[in-house]
Amino acid sequence: MRAKVAPIVGALLLAASAGAIGAPSDAPQAASPSQTDAPATRDLGGGSERLLGVLTRQSEATKAALERLANESDAAHARTVTRGRVYVRLARAGLLPVGGGFDALIEHAVRLERLHNALGRDLSLEREMGARRITLAEQLASLDARRTTLQTEIQAMSVARNALLSEQDRADAFARAFSSSVGSAHTAVYGAGVGPADSAPSGGFVGARGRLPFPITGRSEIRSARRAGSEGPGLEMFAPAGSVVRAVHAGRVAFADSYAAYGKTVILDHGGSYYTVSAGLDSIDVRVGDDLALGSRLGTVGAAPDGRARLYFEIRVGTGTVSPLDWFGI
Repeated sequence: MRAKVAPIVGALLLAASAGAIGAPSDAPQAASPSQTDAPATRDLGGGSERLLGVLTRQSEATKAALERLANESDAAHARTVTRGRVYVRLARAGLLPVGGGFDALIEHAVRLERLHNALGRDLSLEREMGARRITLAEQLASLDARRTTLQTEIQAMSVARNALLSEQDRADAFARAFSSSVGSAHTAVYGAGVGPADSAPSGGFVGARGRLPFPITGRSEIRSARRAGSEGPGLEMFAPAGSVVRAVHAGRVAFADSYAAYGKTVILDHGGSYYTVSAGLDSIDVRVGDDLALGSRLGTVGAAPDGRARLYFEIRVGTGTVSPLDWFGI
């Protein structure tokens, strides 16, 4: 019977909301709420990155508009200063043009009045430009703040996506560990037994049925147990935290990582589609592809959420989980 390896299901949906920003006529117009508001079901990064692109373009356009307005404001101020100096000089002339006759006096007065009106328009234009610059600066600050927030959210989504992919990779690797194509060509180097001096039983892993050594040296409490994703029973072996977990038979490491409800797990391929699973480890001391002799150190026993240290152990034939009791001769 094929074991159902529990899938790692994740949906990390982060919303990056953004509203429309009003702008003066010479500034880039922000998109309407329907264009920029991020729904709660935004996909992992795609919609947010598109929105970030919109905000970035708006920010760049607003900076350009602000720079143009600053140049125009400087030019207007320069005109105001020039006209102001001319106006002051003519105003100080007073009635001096009287010597040139009535027409000269009239021309002087008209010129003075025109300068006065022009100065008024210049000052009014400067005030308008100043107000528009303030509005643009506020819009730019709002855009930059939204961009910063969105960049932070995108970074968080990227981390979440990578974590999700990593978990999926682990799930795939866990499932592949029970494939006959993984490590099926290896040969045992040392014999059976938990020590290097022990002799090996004939018949490979099948020949060790009823005589498998326990993976933990010393006294341990044993009980039947099961993990999510497994159709057959396993064993929980209670032992002090940090106890060394050893290979019960020679084999090649097919999986060495954390996986779902199993926690830190090592899967050994013993050939002939036989596998052992040692899970709930505190540390993993082997790597995928390592060829191990019987009694080789796999890792150490870790504490479960209830505080009790234990090893979870399974034996699988292909993808089917079988009771390990007969294999240990219990």
